[in-house]
Amino acid sequence: MTDFERITSAIHFIKDNFKQQPELDEVAAHIHLSPFHFQRLFKEWAGVSPKKFLQYISIEYSKQLLDKKLSLSDVSFETGLSGTGRLHDLFINIEGMTPGEYKNEGEKLAINYSHAETAFGDVLIASTPKGICHLSFIDNTAEGIKELKRSFQHAHFAQKTDMLQQDALKIFNHGRSDLSKIKLHLKGTEFQLKVWQALLQIPSGSADTYSGIAGKIHLPKASRAVGTAISNNPVAFLIPCHRVIRSTGVIGEYRWHSDRKTAILGWEAAQKRTIV
Repeated sequence: MTDFERITSAIHFIKDNFKQQPELDEVAAHIHLSPFHFQRLFKEWAGVSPKKFLQYISIEYSKQLLDKKLSLSDVSFETGLSGTGRLHDLFINIEGMTPGEYKNEGEKLAINYSHAETAFGDVLIASTPKGICHLSFIDNTAEGIKELKRSFQHAHFAQKTDMLQQDALKIFNHGRSDLSKIKLHLKGTEFQLKVWQALLQIPSGSADTYSGIAGKIHLPKASRAVGTAISNNPVAFLIPCHRVIRSTGVIGEYRWHSDRKTAILGWEAAQKRTIV
């Protein structure tokens, strides 16, 4: 059996048996490897540990049950978790929110949003009392608002410009904005948050690659997963996903159009030369 076949078999085993929450030893025995060898091999191929993969499978199933309005105790039981405490810890670790917050889908969240013009096109920016939760380049304001509301389906929205938004938008003014003072309120998995944090470390006027970001979060085999996390970045420009290019030097795709990405990178490079 090849390594690929072993990992494929392990993935199927975890998917088929996640309700029993199998231990590392049990999955390793299924593909006839030692736990140590299996742990290392699985992480090389899948980009995450077997335990983390099991958590991802479990939480996706839990979310399906919560969407059906099952109680937290019933969801815990059906997912094979020992109780609501483990369900709570799982959601905090992976989703950055409690199961109750997920179930309510932002029902008690107050979000202000406004439209602004920038050198790179119109944007829709939104904020909670904790910080900026959304920033996107838009071609159509109505469609942009629909996209925002799909992300926070039961939040309370108000078309209003606040200081959080005004401070954040200063970054479009010659890039003269202290990012450390801009508060963000992000919703994402632990992996996504790690990737977005790594993006914040790329200096303006510079670029990195998908494999470079994967290395910075200590998952060198996870370039493809990094690309997916980058494409799901909810805060354009402030979280500079535009600074990630292909290892060949090609600019690559951009959620808000590759032409815009090229223009932003050129502008940032020019600003860097001006400062120097």
